[in-house]
Amino acid sequence: MAPDAMPLTGRIALVTGATRGIGRATAQALAAKGAQVIAVGRTQGALEELDDVIRAENGLPATLVPMDLAKTDGIDQLGFEIFERHRRLDILVHAAGILGGLRPVAHTPPEHWERLMAVNLTAAYRLIRSLDPLLRASQSGRAIFLTSEQAHQAVPFWGAYAAAKAGLEALATAWADEVDGSPLRILLVDPGPTRTALRHQAFPGEDKAALADPQDIGLWIAGLVASPVDPGPPIAIQRPPERRRLA
Repeated sequence: MAPDAMPLTGRIALVTGATRGIGRATAQALAAKGAQVIAVGRTQGALEELDDVIRAENGLPATLVPMDLAKTDGIDQLGFEIFERHRRLDILVHAAGILGGLRPVAHTPPEHWERLMAVNLTAAYRLIRSLDPLLRASQSGRAIFLTSEQAHQAVPFWGAYAAAKAGLEALATAWADEVDGSPLRILLVDPGPTRTALRHQAFPGEDKAALADPQDIGLWIAGLVASPVDPGPPIAIQRPPERRRLA
């Protein structure tokens, strides 16, 4: 394989939500470009299936981390273990996210709110807290957070999810300003309508053929971190090219 086909060789990439959807596709795409992938997901079996695919495609074994991100204490331990093994982290892709059903705000059970916030927002804070020194130790650190148009256009029954994504964008934007001037770059990525389990939960009757393929989104995200990022503003929402043309 030509060297330019593996632009991420030697780089360490952590992907959350790596067992399905965009997270899994991104983990595969990063590995295909030469990155050593640390895959975080709730299900051991699904992580092992991902590892099998990665090994079959390019012979690179992934580091598998079974973890429920709602139990955020494990994130600190993960950061410590990455430091012990690698002393740095080059790429973070926080793709994990849950919807947990759509409900009126007034009818949202506290346990639903707490778990949704834990996975979609608090886990991002804990990842930043734990991994910031490791990402700063990279010569070209990249941190990507998946967001949604719901952060800006909250509609009925989406209140909890919209609040979490709005909070995520605020958190990532503040962090981006704090690291501005360093090699570390923060990216917010809105993939748009994509064939994922979360999307199907929200729109079960939708025509899946009209949605983006997670594999295409994963390849696009991997391309973002494999290419130099325009210095520009500290942070901006990135959207797939096809979606930008339709916006």
